[in-house]
Amino acid sequence: MPAMARACALPPPRPPAAPRPRRAGLLAALLMACLLAACAGVPAPEPPLSYPPAARARLLRLALAEWAEWGRIALTAGQRLPTGHAESDPANFPRILAYWRAVPQDEGAIALNRRRYAAALAGEPEGGHLWQDPYWSAAFISYLMLAAGIDRREFPPSAAHSAYVDALIADAARFPATAPFLPRSPQELAPRPGDLLCADRSRTPILDWRQRAADAGRFRPMHCDIVVETGPGHVDAIGGNVLDAVTRTRFPADAAGILYPAPPGAPAFFAVFENRLGRLPPWSETP
Repeated sequence: MPAMARACALPPPRPPAAPRPRRAGLLAALLMACLLAACAGVPAPEPPLSYPPAARARLLRLALAEWAEWGRIALTAGQRLPTGHAESDPANFPRILAYWRAVPQDEGAIALNRRRYAAALAGEPEGGHLWQDPYWSAAFISYLMLAAGIDRREFPPSAAHSAYVDALIADAARFPATAPFLPRSPQELAPRPGDLLCADRSRTPILDWRQRAADAGRFRPMHCDIVVETGPGHVDAIGGNVLDAVTRTRFPADAAGILYPAPPGAPAFFAVFENRLGRLPPWSETP
C-alpha cells in the first residue's frame, strides 16, 4: 500500500474494554454523589427554637444581679462621672473572667489579664491595668445570654458587638416569623425590658440597622445594653464596661417611650433588637 494511503487509513478497531469491577463502579458513584453535594452549596441554616417566658425573665434577673454586685452604679445619659476603675480591683477579677469565658475567641484577654492579676496580687505596677483591655462589653452581653439559657444558635456570643449584631440581623432576614430577636429602628419601636439597645461608636456612625449591610461584615465599634425598665420619659438599660464597671444608664424618651436622638458627640443609636423570647408559639405571653 502506498505511504499516503497507509497514513490516511483508519486504525484497526480496539478490542472491547473489559467490564469494570463492581467495586470500581460503586466508587465512581460515590464520587459523583460527593461532587453533587458540593455543588449544592452550604446546607440551609437550622431554624431558631422558641423559648419560654422564663428565659427573658432570667435574663433580666441576671442583668440586675450583676449590676448589684458591681455596686449599683447609675447615671443619666450624657452625665460625666469619674471612673472608679472598678474593673482593676483584684476582687472583680473572677467576674470579668466569667464574661470572657462565654465567648469562643477572647482576643488573648484571659492570658493577658491572668498575668496582670498575678502582678496585682504581688503588688507590681502591671496589676494596675487589670482588665482595662481589650474591652469587655460584648463579652458581658454574651455571658448574660448564655447564663440565661439562650443557646449559641439563637445568640452567637462574641467579643465584638458587631459580630452578634450581624448574626441577629441575618437570622431575622431568614426567619422573620421565628427569630428571637428582630432589629427595629429606634424611631419606630419603644424599647421594652429584655430588648437590646445598640449604638454605633465610630466617627461616621450608622443611624439605622439597615445601613450595616454596606459594611459587608467589617468591624465597627459598637455598644449594646440590655433594657431593664421603661416608663414615660425614660428607658433604663444595663451594660458592661461603662465607667469600667457594669452600669445602669437612664436614656430620655418621649411619652410613648420612643428614645430621643443621642446628643451631639454621644454614641448614636441605630437599632433596638426586639426580644421575642417567650412571645412566639407555642408560648403566648402578652408584653
